[in-house]
Amino acid sequence: MTRRVRITVPCSTANIGPGFDVLGASLSLYLTLDVSWLDGPTPAATSVPVTPYAQVTYSGEGTKDVSLDPSQNLITRTALYVLRSQGVMAFPAQLSIHAHNDIPLGRGLGSSGAAVVAGVMLGDVLGGFNMSKDRMLDYCLMVERHPDNVAAALIGGFVASYLRELSPEDTEAKSIPLSETLDHPMMGKRDKPPQPPHGIGHYIKLNWQPEIKAIAIIPKFEVATAKARAVLPTSYDRPDVVFNFQRLAVLTSALGRSPPDADLIWQAMQDKIHQPYRKHLIPGLPEVFATITPKTYPGFLGVCLSGAGPTILALAVDNFEQIAANVQQVLKNTGGIDSTWTLLELEARGAHVQDLLPQ
Repeated sequence: MTRRVRITVPCSTANIGPGFDVLGASLSLYLTLDVSWLDGPTPAATSVPVTPYAQVTYSGEGTKDVSLDPSQNLITRTALYVLRSQGVMAFPAQLSIHAHNDIPLGRGLGSSGAAVVAGVMLGDVLGGFNMSKDRMLDYCLMVERHPDNVAAALIGGFVASYLRELSPEDTEAKSIPLSETLDHPMMGKRDKPPQPPHGIGHYIKLNWQPEIKAIAIIPKFEVATAKARAVLPTSYDRPDVVFNFQRLAVLTSALGRSPPDADLIWQAMQDKIHQPYRKHLIPGLPEVFATITPKTYPGFLGVCLSGAGPTILALAVDNFEQIAANVQQVLKNTGGIDSTWTLLELEARGAHVQDLLPQ
């Protein structure tokens, strides 16, 4: 019998204001997989594994950049990692995957995190493991070590998270695919990767008032994650760390209060840990931070880089088009940067699987 499912994973924003490597939010842009396969016995660990076959098609953002080869595609490589860690050495027969992606690649909206979450959920459903989301998060964090993105995309909503410290023995097996490199090929090998330790990532869902929307202003260029990390210092002055701690404590409560206090949120979204070092990677961003304020634009609450950028995230309750247009104009006038924008809402549900009727 042929089984069909749809896997839906939202995008995510991370490093919100002072919440560097702590805060993430799930937003209403999606990666969707339509999957069909012949539902039957799966190849066990005693079988001789062959290069797994899957017919992969793709549409949407990044069509020219995403490999359709299941040995290179991050989604299928992650799915096979989940399967093989539990003794299932190959994909089921007649596996067909169509991915449609509305999340811009390399723009700070969690495209790689969404792919990892989709891959873990794909492996879970193909293997029939029925893992909890907490256990899926362990798998996600073996591939993508940033819990702020993957926890938000998997769990949904506004999330604070941290990653438990792990030993190299737990994390460096070559049979575990990494989201930022293809240096650990798994396809066609006999390797049975280790299962992740339990409880790698810990999170808590925070309140976010539904009237708060996220305006994503998306410049038409990419900032490599490695480059964005390279500009960060290896140590910080204590006053800068205290500055962020103070605002982080306020922001996590302020976004859950109604009506939102614009001045309080704007002040609480200031940061001295990553944005001062990364803002020069996005021409015009310093001017955006200096000129777009609640006093100049009614309805505006605060602004920050989304992840490592270059997407700029403006929180607001009203006046969305004018705020977006003015941010775009500042980027164009001062940095020569073209951009698009979209209005996003908090996605409370997170990633999910839907059974589809057989055709």
